[in-house]
Amino acid sequence: MTRPMVTLLLCLTCLSAAAPAMARTLQARIARVSTAVATLQDVQVRLDWPAQATQGELSLRAGRVEAPDLGYRFRDLRWHCPLHRDAAGGWRCDGVLRSGANGAPWRLAVDLGAASTDVTLASGDATLTLQRLAATPDDTTLELARVPLAWMQALLAQTWADGQLQTGSVDGRLRVHAPAEAALQVAGTLAVADAAFDSADASIAGQGLGGRFAVDWRQGARQSTLLLDGDLRGGELLAGDAYIALPATPVGLRIEGRQAGAAGWQLPAIAWRDGEVLVADASAVLTPDAGLHALDLRLRSRDLAPLRERYLSGWLGLFGLADLQLRGALEAQLRVADGDLQSASAELHDIDLIDGRDRFRFDGLAGPLRFSAGAPVAGALRWRGGQLYGLDFAAATLPLDSSDGELRLREAVTLPAFGGSLRFDDLVLRPPAGDAGLRLRFGLALDGLDIGALAQSLGWPAFQGELSGRIPNARYADERLQFDGGLTVQLFGGQVQVTQLSLERPFGVAPSLSADLALDDIDLMALTGVFDFGSIGGKLDGRIADLRLVDWTATAFDAQLHTDAAAARRAGVRQRISQRAVQNISSVGDSSFVSSLQGQLIGLFDDFGYRRIGIACRLANEVCEMGGLHSAGAGFTIVEGAGLPRLTVVGFNRQVDWPTLLERLAAAGKGDVKPVVQ
Repeated sequence: MTRPMVTLLLCLTCLSAAAPAMARTLQARIARVSTAVATLQDVQVRLDWPAQATQGELSLRAGRVEAPDLGYRFRDLRWHCPLHRDAAGGWRCDGVLRSGANGAPWRLAVDLGAASTDVTLASGDATLTLQRLAATPDDTTLELARVPLAWMQALLAQTWADGQLQTGSVDGRLRVHAPAEAALQVAGTLAVADAAFDSADASIAGQGLGGRFAVDWRQGARQSTLLLDGDLRGGELLAGDAYIALPATPVGLRIEGRQAGAAGWQLPAIAWRDGEVLVADASAVLTPDAGLHALDLRLRSRDLAPLRERYLSGWLGLFGLADLQLRGALEAQLRVADGDLQSASAELHDIDLIDGRDRFRFDGLAGPLRFSAGAPVAGALRWRGGQLYGLDFAAATLPLDSSDGELRLREAVTLPAFGGSLRFDDLVLRPPAGDAGLRLRFGLALDGLDIGALAQSLGWPAFQGELSGRIPNARYADERLQFDGGLTVQLFGGQVQVTQLSLERPFGVAPSLSADLALDDIDLMALTGVFDFGSIGGKLDGRIADLRLVDWTATAFDAQLHTDAAAARRAGVRQRISQRAVQNISSVGDSSFVSSLQGQLIGLFDDFGYRRIGIACRLANEVCEMGGLHSAGAGFTIVEGAGLPRLTVVGFNRQVDWPTLLERLAAAGKGDVKPVVQ
């Protein structure tokens, strides 16, 4: 912007020097003025110089100013200033510069000397100073002091069209070399403070960034090159799912790049130096829209502890592991070609992974992990031990092969866990590629897992039993884990069959579980004893269909539970229900006794015989539609008595608020419901 103005002023100098002493006004209209840096069109110049005066008034107006190499374009540029000659014979003009009708005023001062041209552009405390020496007319020196980073928006657009500079300031010195027949070069050192930027879609952003860099940018007719070398100090960076929180200590960064025509940038050398935490070297090729086309990356970390906070929290947060703690060291390499991962490897050195919410822990992870999109490679993952929900598991090794873009178990692996064992068969993992996300499939067999130990570690009631079963095929894709086959839980002397099991967003926000459950011959005495519900003797059958848990809270199901008299007879179990259990059932189900005589008699007996017990609940929209053994008018029978005294419990409220029902169940399980004799 300033160099064309200097050219115009030089022309005016020649005009004013040649003008008669009595001349008061000079006017010029110039269709086009071209320089190596910029072009001015529709230029109007007016010089008013009163007779015998020591200074005049200069007005300059340009309909259009374009500096395409720097990315600057202005419309209706106007500058008015007092023009006078200095003691050395040069000219000086200092006045207000505006662009457009509503443009903010800037101060532009121009000194035209015999040996140099000096221009100062200022706004508030921000100053941009330009100097061009007559001896080197192709070179211009720029001095920046507290210049808002937004002033460089047009220059940034030359290399990143979607980038938007927001806040921050820059200080430094640049040399602009603009020969007529060679590449434009901008080189120097810049110090940036409190910088913020983002892309149009907010997928790339930075905030609070500081640093000092040597810059060398060259733009020729066929190729542009860029060299950036210096240190970052503090701030935050976001690129897709990657979030980086930079430390206050210096992080070295060097980038070498080149771009031919409209092709994407090639980055033959990228270096990142963050002490012992992360050292990385890479080369990359970007697509014209700044996507990743190719990448070769080598990195190492001798201290993983700060890695999560500085570099991994964004990715870990997607899997619900934002507070994961790491210890140990690693080296890794990966290669991307045509936008797809071709190979990756990692050497793990005594790494500990500790979940911040105490769900799991792995001790001493080690071994070579390798991935290949082509020829087969072998690797392994080992650990010394660990915990899952407070239960210890032993050392193990997973032998892993990779080829054709998949990572797979070399052989079936059995892992001791929860007092039993887990066996993984045919595990195959395919990392994200193109538009497809992570894919995983495996077979799983569970044998004799101790339900009691698991319940204790999870803070559940003191369940007792074993969990066994086989899932021949489980598949994870599009944030959904689907299980074929089923699981059998040996629980309270009976069993629970789990089928149609699936899990959505298992590593994301609000995970959702779906399943069907079938109950067979559950010992009611053991079940009610665990929950302190009051005692019920007998065997329980039933189903819970279309069960759906969102964030581990039930939102829908269709449950029907009933006693099995034949199973009770086979087991020699008497079907008796205690007074307390009757009161709890009545409280939970909004039920009552059939007659006032029963209400009077219940307080006289500890327990009662019954023929059948049955209850149903269909949950939808936080309302439970209740049912029982059979309906009788407006009511439904929950307990059908037998013998003397004959006790029948009937429910009358078919629409029950689910949160209220949960509160009643919790109170009954804690023994907070007190018997009330009616």
